Order: sequence, then C-alpha cells, then structure tokens
Amino acid sequence: MKNTILLIEDDAMIVSGLVYALEREGYAVTHCENVRAAAQAAARERFDLALIDMQLPDGTGFDARKALNGADAAIIFLTVVDDEGNIVKAFEGGADDYITKPFRLRELLARIKRALNSRGGAGRSVLTLGAVSVDTGAGKAYIGGAPLDLTALEYRLLLTFASNRGQVLTRAQILESIWDAAGNFVEDNTLTVYIKRLREKLGAAAGIETVRGLGYRAD
Repeated sequence: MKNTILLIEDDAMIVSGLVYALEREGYAVTHCENVRAAAQAAARERFDLALIDMQLPDGTGFDARKALNGADAAIIFLTVVDDEGNIVKAFEGGADDYITKPFRLRELLARIKRALNSRGGAGRSVLTLGAVSVDTGAGKAYIGGAPLDLTALEYRLLLTFASNRGQVLTRAQILESIWDAAGNFVEDNTLTVYIKRLREKLGAAAGIETVRGLGYRAD
C-alpha cells in the first residue's frame, strides 16, 4: 500500500514539481494550499507524513501542524527562513525535520524516506475491512481517517477479522487468536460480549455476520 503524504504549500511552482516527484517515487499525494483545507483533509483521511510550508495564506506552519488535530503523521517543515528560534520550536513541537528553501530535491526525498522509516511508515501493513483500515504497524484502526477507540482485546478481535476477511472463523479460532495476543484467557461466553461491543463501534463501516452453527464472518 502506498504511503500517503499531505503537502501544505501555496507556491504553485513548488507544488507542481513536488507532486510530480513524489508520485514518481510511489507516494500518494494530497495537496492543500492553506491551513483550513489541510484541516479538512486530515479530518477525511489519515496521512503517513505531512510536508508543511511555514508561511501560508491563512496562518503559519505551526497553525497547520495544530490543524492536523493530533494525527499520527511524520512532520517536515519547509521554510525560506533559517531562523534558529523557529527551528527549535519546530523540533520541540514534535517535527521530524526542518528544511530551508531552496532545497535539493534528492535530499528532500531522502529525508522523507528517513522520516517514514523512523515512524514505521515505510512498508507498514494496512488491512481493510469494509470502510475500516487497520494499521498493524501503529496498532490503530480508523474509519475514514478518524481513529477508533478500541480496547486491546477489541483491537485484536478486529485484527483477526481483517486478517481473515470473508472467511468463516469458529469461536475456538477467534478465542485462540485473542488469547495469544493479549496474554489473558477469554471465556467463550465473554466472546459474544466483545463481538457485540465491536459491532457497535464499527457501526455501518464493517459487518460481522453470525454464521449459525459455525462461527462468524466479517467483510
């Protein structure tokens, strides 16, 4: 699955060249030219990395970072101002890198790759179940980019269904999978409760079907 990059930049010349180069490298790129559009994009979709210009029409790069609303994405700031105060503030705020313009494209691509590797973004496995995506590297699940609030056992249960999408799983198979991951024994009658809770949290995003006499199937 392609790594996703959110490019927040209002310079059309930089945008056209960067989008072309990033897509040639195999990344899926979403471009936004201001803070407001970036916030809307982050609400719709999960990104592995954000490239953020420091000077935007409706705010600063720090405003854009805040607008990502705590998204678990690597952050690289792009700026024409080589100011020590801003650099320190960026790294203290959790930035993965800070690059001044004009930059060398090959160096930027190398830094993007390094940032993704350090966050576990490169080669990360993402499973899908209906409209749900399960990021096995981060141990998180999302519906349309919004994180799902799951307990450890609920996450493992979802992971079991996503790893065996469309297949009928017996209760014994599911119980064994949950017990192996959590290190706790789960009784058979408790499994029904966990499946009920998971169904409620997934809503219409994914279906978990009861197959009478056999077990469960999810898709």
